[in-house]
Amino acid sequence: MALHPLESLSVEDKEFVLRFVLASGSLKDVAQAYGVSYPTLRTRLDQLIARLNEIAAGRTPDPMAELIASMVDRGQLGTKEAMRLLTTHRQSLAQTKEEQRG
Repeated sequence: MALHPLESLSVEDKEFVLRFVLASGSLKDVAQAYGVSYPTLRTRLDQLIARLNEIAAGRTPDPMAELIASMVDRGQLGTKEAMRLLTTHRQSLAQTKEEQRG
């Protein structure tokens, strides 16, 4: 039997989900608890949603996206920079797939 997608998350992501649920989904409250801005927390939530979508669909999460998300979580990378990197990375992946098709 396959693991539930939430069981595949890191300890940090599980803690985030717990805080989010206990805060009744209030991103403002969770941002305050983590001491980060609302946009930073929103980006983290979006990245977590993307990871869960990948896991639920049976796909392996993208290691580059995971690294970028981790860097944002640790404050090593800003949200705008992270989004630019992810966009560029995804465009590169799409281009590579297109080239492989023919």
